[in-house]
Amino acid sequence: MNLRKMQTGQSGTIASVKIGGSLGLRIREMGLVPGAEITVTGRAPLYDPVKICINGQTLTLRNSEADHIDVATK
Repeated sequence: MNLRKMQTGQSGTIASVKIGGSLGLRIREMGLVPGAEITVTGRAPLYDPVKICINGQTLTLRNSEADHIDVATK
């Protein structure tokens, strides 16, 4: 499942990050790498950005960034 399509409260493991270049590097440096456990903890009123919890940290990602992350949901 694509991270953008996950619902609030849904958890999963990152399966792949499908982007390279500077955006791909930035995403990976934030800890969004295959095998990492994430939970969607909220969304803005217009559903962009998405708020996630990973490794005890809270991050927000634009939907345009979340589009490149596939997650194996539980």
